[in-house]
Amino acid sequence: MVFLSKQLWLRHHITDNYWWIQEVLKHAQHFRARKNPCYRLAIRAVIGAFVKCTEARKLKKGNMRALWINRITAASQEHGLKCPALVGNLVKCQVELNRKVFANLAIYEPTTFKSLASLDKRRREEGFAASLYRPLEAKGPASPPSRTGPQTG
Repeated sequence: MVFLSKQLWLRHHITDNYWWIQEVLKHAQHFRARKNPCYRLAIRAVIGAFVKCTEARKLKKGNMRALWINRITAASQEHGLKCPALVGNLVKCQVELNRKVFANLAIYEPTTFKSLASLDKRRREEGFAASLYRPLEAKGPASPPSRTGPQTG
């Protein structure tokens, strides 16, 4: 068998444990003190770093959701609305956008968000009027279409 480099010769003659150690030490290069060259300390530091990295990804999702909700709440308060009512009424109007999109609309497209807020206000007024006068859902521009199909007969 011909080996073209010392590394290939080492790979052939050294066990897989050597390559595992090198992989761990590669991840530990940026650590300080003995955690960098010493495998026993490096493996603990690398595993701890990977665990913290996984936890941080989960925390980031929650933090971003809280940020989006704060942005939607601030924008809806500018129009005199409350965030849960706004989202609930827009869902009833079949405007199904997630919180990320709502937050982006609130910041970068304020006119679009204003039109959504006016749609919510109309929906709320129709619902209030419908509860006063008749028990059925009000029909209007902001109410959802009926779910019954065309009547044949």
